[in-house]
Parts: sequence; structure tokens; C-alpha cells
Amino acid sequence: MFVWVRKSITRRIGLLLFLIAIACAFAAYYFWNSPLSFPIYYSFAAIGGFVFLTIIIFYNLVTHPLKMLTKQMKLILTGRSYKKITTDRVDEVGIIAQFFNEITENLENISRKLKEGQRMSSELEVASSIQKKILPSQSPSVPNLEIVAKSRPAVEVGGDSFDFIQGKDATYFYIGDVTGHGVPAALIMMMVNTLLHTYSEMYSSAYDIVVNTNRVLKPRIKSAMFMTMLMLKWDHIQKKMTYVGAGHEHILIYRNGTGELEARPTGGIALGMVPDNSKIAKEQEIPLADGDMIVVYTDGITEAKNDAGEMFGLERLKETVKKYATQYGPEGVSNHTSLDFSQYVGDTEQADDITLMVLRYTEQKEATIDKSTNWK
Repeated sequence: MFVWVRKSITRRIGLLLFLIAIACAFAAYYFWNSPLSFPIYYSFAAIGGFVFLTIIIFYNLVTHPLKMLTKQMKLILTGRSYKKITTDRVDEVGIIAQFFNEITENLENISRKLKEGQRMSSELEVASSIQKKILPSQSPSVPNLEIVAKSRPAVEVGGDSFDFIQGKDATYFYIGDVTGHGVPAALIMMMVNTLLHTYSEMYSSAYDIVVNTNRVLKPRIKSAMFMTMLMLKWDHIQKKMTYVGAGHEHILIYRNGTGELEARPTGGIALGMVPDNSKIAKEQEIPLADGDMIVVYTDGITEAKNDAGEMFGLERLKETVKKYATQYGPEGVSNHTSLDFSQYVGDTEQADDITLMVLRYTEQKEATIDKSTNWK
């Protein structure tokens, strides 16, 4: 019975009024029928006392709690500090108080997430700015090579990486792809970039650079994280192109003399997968004739899907490169491949980072081409 009354403020007030009415009736009956003579104002005083008691109880049960609730609601609506309401009541006032507490807790969580989101957004902007500064803003001038490289991350920061490391008698080109994308992938990309630059000053072979980069990288990253990579070395004196693969995508080689296109596996194993890749990595040569072209890419191109869920694929990329390599130089191949790729995927959201690098050997010392590295 008591619990039934506590759960409803209407029942509590109704029971209170009922008890007061009985008390008033009893008092009036007693005063009017008592053998003792009481002034009539005693009856009015008793009834007035009961009425005053009713007002006090009603104020404590309803008016004061609602006033406190309204005050806290006004504070939160005006953006000022508010307090949560502590109560053990289970009636309508208690329900409203509990609702208020839950709403304010949700608002605090949303506010906290918004602040965290703003902080992360700011950090992503900084990370993106740092990454853009690390990646080359334009292709370098290299003797007997025309070079075009384009990249576009899927989010603010990406795991795709490429760079040109120029030495006195050789230039190194590398392209890499860290598992996933976003900040973790970008951090590994930056680590690898730093290591490659450091070891390129210490060693003269791509093999030694790749092996030592893997040796330092492996113990410093999670086991589930790794980076596929391909490093090319162009010898300015001997005019010779060699490469070392680390589990990356195929190298596409277009032969200008025959019009044929070769897709050569890069070999090796991704950086960070094993502690020592010295017995797996191998430096190999790509013989080049005048006009021959090399195309390297990341799987963001071949694994991109259209609206029907079909991947762009290696075969389509090969056909595209071969078609345009017969008509254009590196710039034309890059731009037209980009257009064909964009038309194929349509409005499908970009799921992975995209990078494409095109190099052409020419007997001329150097050609003037578009050197921007932004994927169009």
C-alpha cells in the first residue's frame, strides 16, 4: 500500500487531502458536539491549521522540487553551470529528476565527444600538413628519365608513400603502401620514409637500404602492421635501372620497340613482416631501351570498385597503360589513366589511398613535363 502511494504524487496528495478532510470533519464534529463550550474560532483555527499544513506539505512535495528542477533547466538552457538532482523519490517528480539527470549526462558525453573530435580533427590537420611536407611536391629532374608521380589519400592522412632520393651518381625512387590508412598507417609511412633517406646516405645499393630499413622497422611496429614497398635505383653513369621488391604490386614495363607490356612481380616480403628479409630480398635489373616506360602503383587503384562492386583490377590497368603508352609520354599516360579510373569507379567512395608513378627512359638528357604530384 505504501509503495503504491509513493509511486504517484497524485495519490500522495489525494491521500493527504483525504486524511486532512477526515481530521477537519472530526475536529468540527468534536467542537460542535462537545459538552464543553469552545469558542467557534477554535474550529476555524483548527481548520486553518490543517489548511496551512496542507500547503506546507504540498510545497515540499510538488512546488519546491519543481522549482529546483526548473532552476537547473534554466541554467543548462542558458549555458551556465548546473547541478544534477539527487532524489530517492519514485513518483512523477522523481521520474522528471531522473530524466533530467540522464539528459544532462548525455549532453556531457556529446560535448566531450565533440571536444575530442575537434582535438582529433586539429591533430589530423597537423598530421596531414606534416605528411604533405614529407611527400615530394613535384617530380625531380633526373638524367635520361621523364617522371610523373601522382597520389591521393583516402582520408586526411594516408598510408601510401613515394619519394625520390637523389644522390651524386644515382637516384632512388620508391613507392610503398602501409596496411590500412589513416593516422597509424601514416606514422609507419613517415618512419619508413625517414629510414630510407637515412640509409640511402650510408649505402649505395637498394638492397642494403631495404634490408636495413626492415631490420629497424620490425621491432617498432605491431605485428599486424606492415608496408609493401618497391625501390628503384637509376644509375646516372651506367644508365641502368635496378629494383628491390618488398611484397609490393607488379611493375608494369612498356617496351617502346615492340609495343608490348610486361607485368613483372616485384618479389620479396613486406617490410615489418619478418625480422630479417636479407635472404628474401633481391636486387634485379630492368634493361631499358629508348622510350621504354615503367609504371608502378598501389593497390588503391587495382582494388577500387565501381557501383556494381567490380574491381578495376590489374588487367584493366595493364590495358589502360598499354593503350596510352603508344600515344603519350608519362604525363599523358598518368592523366588518361586517372580519367579512365575516375570514370570506372564513378561516385563510389574512395576506400584506399591511390598512387601512380610513371617513368620513361629517353636518350635525351631531360624532358620538360608536368611535375605536380597531386592525383587529379
